[in-house]
Amino acid sequence: MLGVRKPAETSVPVAPAIAERWSPRAFDETATVSGEQLTALLEAARWAPSFGNTQPARYLVGRRGEPAFTRILGTLNSGNQAWAFRAGALFIGVMVTTNEKGEVPYAEYGLGLASENLVLQAVELGLIAHQMAGFSPDAVGTEFGLPGDAIPRVAIAVGSPADAAVLADPRRVERELAARRRLPLAEFAFGDGWGTPAL
Repeated sequence: MLGVRKPAETSVPVAPAIAERWSPRAFDETATVSGEQLTALLEAARWAPSFGNTQPARYLVGRRGEPAFTRILGTLNSGNQAWAFRAGALFIGVMVTTNEKGEVPYAEYGLGLASENLVLQAVELGLIAHQMAGFSPDAVGTEFGLPGDAIPRVAIAVGSPADAAVLADPRRVERELAARRRLPLAEFAFGDGWGTPAL
């Protein structure tokens, strides 16, 4: 099934993966994420920039049908479980906050950069991705035996798009079909002073 396309309405063209990236919830539960696709997603994340090349990002990952997928799904809140079970793969993004030199600076920022690489690579592969805050970091830590300096920060569902109707709940379908919105550039980038548009 074809999913909803909502390309960004930009003032000038941007990279196609950026324009096409959004956060759908309608996944095709019959489609899979191949081993090659999974490797590409993780390679994209691995090559993200980080402060001093400290590389604080780590990922827990499971493909649908694997025990790790079920365990990750169990850490999501009920609202996310209601649709994420259809994804081809689930990830938990974890930031490692210390290394042999001590505290890792900007670890959360580094994980964010890596996760954005991962979701943009998903778009490049013709997949969709949805990042989530609605999960239990404590449950992840217990379920996967995380050390104290490994802090879960984001859950990510990746898979193939489906028609919005698979969501069943009219409110979820409506949200899936709603237009995307962003602040105008005049309220986003400032030049001579705060509130003075740069462009």
